[in-house]
Amino acid sequence: MAQLGGGGRGTGPRGAIHLVDRATGEVERTEARFGARTVRDSGPVRTTLDAGWQSAAEQALTAHAGGRNAALVALRIDDGEILAVANSPSSGFNRALSGTYAPGSTWKIVTTSALLLKGAVAPDDVVDCPKYLTVGKRFQNVELSQHPGATFRKDFTESCNTAFISLRDRLDDGELGDVAREYFGVGQEWHVGAPSYDGSVPVPEDETEKAASMIGQGRVQANPLIMASVTATAVSGTFHQPSLTEGNDDTTSTTPLPRGVVTQLREMLRATVTDGTARGLSDLPGEIGAKTGTAEVSDDQDNNGWLVAHRGDVAVACVVEEGVTGGGSAGPIVHSLLSAAPGGTR
Repeated sequence: MAQLGGGGRGTGPRGAIHLVDRATGEVERTEARFGARTVRDSGPVRTTLDAGWQSAAEQALTAHAGGRNAALVALRIDDGEILAVANSPSSGFNRALSGTYAPGSTWKIVTTSALLLKGAVAPDDVVDCPKYLTVGKRFQNVELSQHPGATFRKDFTESCNTAFISLRDRLDDGELGDVAREYFGVGQEWHVGAPSYDGSVPVPEDETEKAASMIGQGRVQANPLIMASVTATAVSGTFHQPSLTEGNDDTTSTTPLPRGVVTQLREMLRATVTDGTARGLSDLPGEIGAKTGTAEVSDDQDNNGWLVAHRGDVAVACVVEEGVTGGGSAGPIVHSLLSAAPGGTR
C-alpha cells in the first residue's frame, strides 16, 4: 500500500481491512479504515502482466474450471516477473497469490531436490511403490496404483506417494523446510507488489506428519504463486523473487541449486509429460516439463487438483479446488493456456 497508495509523499498508506467470505468473495463487513482519505494521484501503476498471457489464463479458467474455485499464475523463469494472475471466480478472494493450500504431489519437486542434494537417492535407484504404507495412518496412492520394483524416476513420473514416504528417514525432521527456504525462498518474506502468502513448511511434530510433508500434505502450505516459483527455481537452479510491479524490495537470500540436481529435475519433469501423469500436455509443442498433484482436503470434500509446468522461459502453476486429480482438472486449464500463448514472452 505504501507503493500503490501514495506512501512516501507525506500521506502514508491508506485503506480498509475487510472480512471476506472466501467461498463467495462477498465482503461481510469492514473491520477498520486507516490513513488519509484523499491522496495525490501518482499516475498509473505499471505491472509485469503480459496482456496475451493474462487473457489466455482468464479464458482457460473460464472454459475449463467448470465453475469450481481455481487459480493460476504464470511467471518468467529468468527474472520472476509475473505474466498472468487469474482466479475463478474472477472477483473476491485472490487464491492465486494469497491462497493457503496443501500443494500435494507438486511439492515432490522440493522433496526430490532435498533427497538429491543429500545424495539420499538417485533417479535409477529402485524404490518400491506399494499400494499402501502405514505411518501412524494409512497412506495410499491415487486410484490405489502400485509399481513394484519401480525406479525413483518412475516414482516421480507416476507420483507414487508410498515410495516418497518410504524415504522419509533419509531426511532430518527439519530438512525439507530448510531446503524449501534456502534454495526455493519458500517461507521467506516476499515483496511481490501485491499482498501474498509466501508459504510455510513447519518442522513435523511426529512421524505421521513427516510422512505427509514428503508428499506436500500435513502442514505444508503454498499457492499457485509459490508453486510457479518453485518450478522456475527447479528448472533454472536460481530463485528469483516473483514480482508484479517494478522496484520492489528484495530481502530474500537463497543458494543456487547445483547444476547436476537441476539436470535431474528437468529430466524427471520432462519424463512426467512423455511417460507419466502429465501426458495430457504431451501433444503441445516445445520441451514441456510438468508435475501433477492431488491434495487431500477433508473426509467430506473431494481432493484439490494441481498441475505445474514449464516451457521455454515460463513456469505455470494451477490449482482447482475439489478437482479430484491434477491431470483431470488442472491439466486442461494449463493445456488451454499453453495452447493459446505458444510464443515468447518478450
